Amino acid sequence: MKTIKGPAIFLAQFIGENPPYNSLDGLCQWVAEMDYKGIQIPTWEDKLIDLPLAAESLDYCQELKGKIQSYGLEITELSTHLQGQLMAVHPAYNVQFSAFAPKSMKGNPIEWYEWAQSQLKYAANASKNLGITAHATFSGSLLWHTMYPWPQRPSGLVDAAFDELSKRWLPILQYFDECGVDLCYEIHPGEDIFDGITYELFLDKVQQHPRACILYDPSHFLLQQLDYVQFIDLYHSRIKAFHVKDAEFRPSGRCGVYGGYADWKDRAGRFRSLGDGQIDFKQIFSKLTQYGYDGWAVMEWECCIKSPEQGAREGANFIRDHIIETTGKAFDDFAAGEVDDIAIKRILGIL
Repeated sequence: MKTIKGPAIFLAQFIGENPPYNSLDGLCQWVAEMDYKGIQIPTWEDKLIDLPLAAESLDYCQELKGKIQSYGLEITELSTHLQGQLMAVHPAYNVQFSAFAPKSMKGNPIEWYEWAQSQLKYAANASKNLGITAHATFSGSLLWHTMYPWPQRPSGLVDAAFDELSKRWLPILQYFDECGVDLCYEIHPGEDIFDGITYELFLDKVQQHPRACILYDPSHFLLQQLDYVQFIDLYHSRIKAFHVKDAEFRPSGRCGVYGGYADWKDRAGRFRSLGDGQIDFKQIFSKLTQYGYDGWAVMEWECCIKSPEQGAREGANFIRDHIIETTGKAFDDFAAGEVDDIAIKRILGIL
């Protein structure tokens, strides 16, 4: 068994226009003062990283790592959640997702896709140059609008969607493999890979590619009413990244899983700050430790009630308190004695 690394924090939700949230130095100092040990960097934020330059320049990557290490921090993973989303976009979502692409590409989904491919390749090279072995992303979606089908889905629709999704991702997976980096899909509603069944569909289509891994985030499973602990039993060998995010599900006679188009705070299923929701993180950290997960525990703040500042302050201690220092000995070693072949046979009654 190995000890999980942490606490770390995903910076995406904390970027702002005012200090300390408007620069890498400011954010590093802020999170270091809360005793975080790692940062997950959203690569679409050019205040934090020049992704194309990181992909080509070892000198830049050494400088970037040195700056971050000067605050006592490490880079846990790079993230391409927004770029990954643009790998597959159904036209129904073109208006909403246009904000994820450069303004010069507004209204041109073909250019979005080409840009997303290049961004992911940059991220693979940048991760290699930074010495990072896991990367966080989304899969995108062609099929989500049929998730609750009415009328029923025509035969072959799901198969065709995953054929296309795998065709788009296989070259990227190969590229990440050449760079020695695991590509970790966040299993997330709104993506075509949103639970275990859909992840298995994707794996089948990409020939069980060894780099098609998982960013485990139990909050999305609680809101689906999926067994997030058994998920670890089923897929632990593929879990290479971990978002520590809490959630709660409190259905009523008026509102359930689908939320009634209500704002987040009024839904039955809500994201919460760490410790304020219903997720059993003791079980999660125990399971991940049992299976030898040695990656980072990265806090992602998305609470609909508590401020990000308070959520971040509390999150560091919450993660630290849940990390298990693995044992190097058995609890009953004190009762062990020297045993040889003769003694073993005597215990079995065969001598």
